[in-house]
Amino acid sequence: MNPGIRERLVLTAVGWIAAGLIFFPVFWMVLTSFKTEVEAVQTPPSLFFTPTLENYAAVRERADYVHFATNSVVISLGATLLALVVAVPAAYAMAFFPGKRTKDLLLWMLSTKMMPAVGVLIPVYLLFRDFGAIDSRWGLIVVYTLMNLPIVIWMLYTFFKEVPKDILEAGRMDGARPRQEVWLLLMPLSLPGIASTALLSIILCWNEAFWSLNLTTSAAAPLTTFIASFSAPEGLFWAKLSAASTVAIAPILVFGWMSQRQLVRGLTFGAVK
Repeated sequence: MNPGIRERLVLTAVGWIAAGLIFFPVFWMVLTSFKTEVEAVQTPPSLFFTPTLENYAAVRERADYVHFATNSVVISLGATLLALVVAVPAAYAMAFFPGKRTKDLLLWMLSTKMMPAVGVLIPVYLLFRDFGAIDSRWGLIVVYTLMNLPIVIWMLYTFFKEVPKDILEAGRMDGARPRQEVWLLLMPLSLPGIASTALLSIILCWNEAFWSLNLTTSAAAPLTTFIASFSAPEGLFWAKLSAASTVAIAPILVFGWMSQRQLVRGLTFGAVK
């Protein structure tokens, strides 16, 4: 067998194995959501059973799914838009007008992601209490924006660095101001990168659980809080918890599948010259 063909077959097999390992927890969660509570915890687990929709009916009766889903959509989109409003000019300045400490500043921003969120929970909670932001959408939007801002700036910075400076210089010679450079030249040229950054930010906001559990109760609670509500002092109801998790991740999972081409295109933007 040709060594090149053998290498491709090995890489393909490794790719399928990795994809299977990543997808299996999702598959098992969906499978468990159609079991009874007894079947969900039995040992050894059963692959063949009579499916039931009683868990989804219980989820629908217990909580207003649309309310939680609406909060997730509003908060995720709001935080992503606010992050882009702040990150685009910041990344533009650092990419095209770098200073001596620009790289240090980028590393410092990224290092804030390494700080445990629980370390700042008390001061953030007290600030939210004083400003009346507990259980509010705008409060979570601000927190999610600050949480994702380092990653958004870093990604936009790398995308902007791939844009030829000659194009912006030509725009300046034609009388373009900085705002026009960004809006009419830089953003159209970097649209795949901006789109992939926005998609990643939406996914990160949708999946965030720590701040939503600690800063909301019901009015502004997103789907992560909706899932946590199925944990009771009596224990975990695995079948109902799986059903709640399935309906919570379904929108973002479908959204990710629909936009995977744009996401990959944006993440590989400028990779091949």
